[in-house]
Order: sequence, then structure tokens, then C-alpha cells
Amino acid sequence: MFDKRMSAADVVAQIEDGMTVGIGGWATRRKPMALVRELVRSDVKDLTVVSYGGPDVGLLCAAGKVKKLVFAFVSMDQIPLEPHFRKARQGGTIEVLEIDEGMFHWGLRAAAMDLPFLPTRIGIGTDLLNQSSFTFKTVTSPYADGEELVAMPALNLDVALIHAQRSDEKGNLLVTSPDPLFDELVARAAPKCFASVEKIVSTADLDMRVNARFSLVERARITGVVEAPYGAHPTSADPDYQLDLGHLKEYVGSAESDEAWAAYRARFIDQGEQAYVEAVGGAAAIDALKKPVY
Repeated sequence: MFDKRMSAADVVAQIEDGMTVGIGGWATRRKPMALVRELVRSDVKDLTVVSYGGPDVGLLCAAGKVKKLVFAFVSMDQIPLEPHFRKARQGGTIEVLEIDEGMFHWGLRAAAMDLPFLPTRIGIGTDLLNQSSFTFKTVTSPYADGEELVAMPALNLDVALIHAQRSDEKGNLLVTSPDPLFDELVARAAPKCFASVEKIVSTADLDMRVNARFSLVERARITGVVEAPYGAHPTSADPDYQLDLGHLKEYVGSAESDEAWAAYRARFIDQGEQAYVEAVGGAAAIDALKKPVY
């Protein structure tokens, strides 16, 4: 019970058709791409995906894994719209629930706190509350102000997938990126959370006396850890490596046609993670990526 090391295939084996899968990271930052690619290689389908989306969402859309997407955006930062997501949405091949970034945050927080909803002013006066895929409700403040507020429902997950820099075999994680993003809430919003990490080290090497502030969540929240060097590529895992804008541009081209997607998949996904790292130029090329200027 104290050794939570797994393979990516072991993780995906616990994801069933129709599940709701939350994916950590943000656009092109610290996405668990190795786990996403393993999910693409699987037979799993009809997923509801919950994500501050980037190429994670695009790959799953391109592979036909997504039945419904709950999102605030699906972007690759310098590339404003993720191309496979755009293609799926414009083609009407996925159901969508689009909400504001703040509503998304509040929905994850409600789930993380095991609450049915949290009240907010976000969304009032906008068409976000009038979507055909979901009927938002309001609540009235019980205090003297009597303000009417949006009741943002919990975004409950079946499984969460996140990426961290380091872990031990027990599931103690270190996230040393400048921004922890919302991965803590994603992890807490699901009964099972699986983390890919750049490296699994001994508990002593984590040096929690110094690094406790980088510990994302309690190890009890982590179901399994997968050692996946460069497992966030082509997104960043700063400070270990930066996003690969050159590869992201190549990935964008894979949305131009079915043939282009098939060629991309055959070269970069179907052969496994070791072949993927080699296909994108190898470890040295990833290590040499320059930090982007936003």
C-alpha cells in the first residue's frame, strides 16, 4: 500500500468508458501528456473531460475519446485556439459546457471540499447561464443583503490526471513550477488521482524539511505515480524544461486533414513514450528549449 509506482498502462487500465476525467495543468503548462498519449493509445471512449485545456484536450478529441468537454478555454497560449478542439467543436462531434475561468475554479473547489455547489457572482448578466447543456440555478443570500447569486455546481471527477516534477514511491509529490496552477483542486475533486512525474526519488531526497511548500497534496490523495521523463512535453515542466513551440506548430499541422492526423499519430504516439522522446529530438533537444516570452 506504500508503493504506488505504476506504469502509464496501469493507470489507463483503471479508466473506464463514460468516466469523467479531470486533467491538471493549464494550456501549455505542466500537462500530463504521457498519460494522455497512453489514453489515446487505449480503447477507452465516451469520456467527459474537465480541463483548463491545451493539447491534452486536442489529442483526446482527435482520437475520438471525448463525448463531453467541460472547459473554460482550450488554448496553446501563443497559438490561441487548439486546432483539434476547434475542429471537434465546429463539427459538433462533442458535447460542450463552456464556463468562465472563475466558475471553473469554483466548481473544482466545490468538488474538492465535497460541497454540492459554491455561490458566486461570476456569470450573472451573461449567456453562460443560458446554455442548453446545463441549467444553472441561483441561490439567495440568507443574510440581510438578500443578494441573488449563481450556485456553481461541483465539478466532480471520477479520475484525475496531473503532472509533477518529483515523487517518492509513496506518492509524496513536489511541484516546483513557478505556479502550482489548480492541480491541488483537480486532485481533491476525484476519488482517484494519478500523477506522472519527471523522476521518482527516495523520500529522503525529497528533503521535505526544505521543500514542504512544494508538496501539492497529501500523499493519501495520490493513487499512483508514474515515472515519465519529459512526460509533460510538448507543454512545459518549468524549471526542468520549457514548452516546445516548434513541436506545437508541427502538431497544429496534424489538424489539417485526416491523413495529417494519422501521420502525426503514427510518428509521435503509437510507438510509445521512449519513441516519442526520440522522435521530438531526444532528451538533449528538450533540455535545450528556451523559456518563452509571453
